[in-house]
Amino acid sequence: MKSHYNLRSRDGSHGNKSGRKEANGNTPADTTDSSGKGEERSDSGSMQAVVFVTLIVDLLAFTMILPLLPSLLDYYSQNDKTGLFLRMQSSVDSFRNLLGIPDTEKNNSVLFGGIIGSLFSFLQFLASPVIGAASDKYGRRPLMIITTVGIAISYAVWALSYNFPLFVLARIIGGISKGNVSLSTTIVTDVSSTKNRGRGMALIGMAFSVGFIIGPMIGAYFARGSSFDADSLVNRPAILALSLALLDILLVVLFLKESLPADKRVSSFGNSLQSAQNLINPFSLFNFTAVQRATTKDKSIFRQIGLCYFLFLFIFSGLEFTLTFLVHHRFQYTSMQQGKMFVFIGLIMALVQGGYVRRIKPGKERSVALVGMFLLLPSFIIISLSHSQLPYYFGLTLFSFASATVVPCMTTVVTMYGSDDQKGTIMGIFRSLGALARAIGPILFSTVFWLIGATSSYIIGAACLLVPILLLKNIPLQKVV
Repeated sequence: MKSHYNLRSRDGSHGNKSGRKEANGNTPADTTDSSGKGEERSDSGSMQAVVFVTLIVDLLAFTMILPLLPSLLDYYSQNDKTGLFLRMQSSVDSFRNLLGIPDTEKNNSVLFGGIIGSLFSFLQFLASPVIGAASDKYGRRPLMIITTVGIAISYAVWALSYNFPLFVLARIIGGISKGNVSLSTTIVTDVSSTKNRGRGMALIGMAFSVGFIIGPMIGAYFARGSSFDADSLVNRPAILALSLALLDILLVVLFLKESLPADKRVSSFGNSLQSAQNLINPFSLFNFTAVQRATTKDKSIFRQIGLCYFLFLFIFSGLEFTLTFLVHHRFQYTSMQQGKMFVFIGLIMALVQGGYVRRIKPGKERSVALVGMFLLLPSFIIISLSHSQLPYYFGLTLFSFASATVVPCMTTVVTMYGSDDQKGTIMGIFRSLGALARAIGPILFSTVFWLIGATSSYIIGAACLLVPILLLKNIPLQKVV
């Protein structure tokens, strides 16, 4: 089947199907296949299945820590002798007092956890483009092995983190190593054609939904009876997370094949200071400067969709973070009720991604992403005005649908552009911009939430969504002629 999208090279040809390179190792601009169509491999289905399983295992381990954070932070507040916890707590207190947030255990836990989460996302912002670019040179499989090993090391450090600096070190190692998610997306892009690429992205989204439903439950279960005592060497959730990470390494080594042939790789990686800067400088990332052989039209589209993706996740993640504050103060939700709320969100997402998103016809991804963004407008308004459970959960259903559709569909759209030998760089930058949005969005929107109130902050968020909606709507998609 022919691709629904095709960006012709400058001479009007459809590009180099063999991945031929000139003597200098660079793919000629007039022969590069920039359609993003790709050739579907005969083992595409099995490769996508391997990616799906390894992601679920990874995310089960990753999300187990979420219900443990309050007890972990409580332990460190009483037992950390290094002074690091007290210095961070002082910063949280200053931020809380500046905004007038009530001094409660719940608020302190959410804000402190938000700081740790922002640190994790910021490290992903730095690491994802570098890992993606390295995979364009050395292949996806070696980088996937390296990142999964790094994740396992982070859990090993967590299992031994009986002081707060070690716990922070574990989160730092984990944040740097989390480029396996963007690599998974790139592998799906490598092995699929336009026809089934959207299904692959939906599977990745489903893995996230399943992981964020089951992982916290497992963590809460294994936390029972676990000791955070300095005299104990047993931390069952961390040991289980480490076991899952080791299983993930085994799955990658045994079953994940290389998806980027040697003749389609770039000839060099980061051989200059400028090249390295292009992979970590925010301005260069928003301009996709590291993607060197894209056409002018592709570069323009990368900038547009990258900015759209950043703004959407900036608004979405910021308001998602304030949901815990909103239900705590408006409905007096306990931690268990909040947990059930996020399980509800995860179930809706899994159903939508498994039953709808993976069946979206090629060429319809942008339209579905636009529908998801549009549905967030009434969702935010309904949530902000709800003072009873029924309308609130109706707004949350719309919220969950948008969460399930927008990111997978936008990811599919961005894979349609650029040459095969720079897909890792493209997806690394794309994921990096999302990580940056998740690092700063919660901080800004929690500030707005407490300064002007829940209703106004959600309405402002709805109004701001019009910008990414317009950006996505204006992205040109060319059909095959």
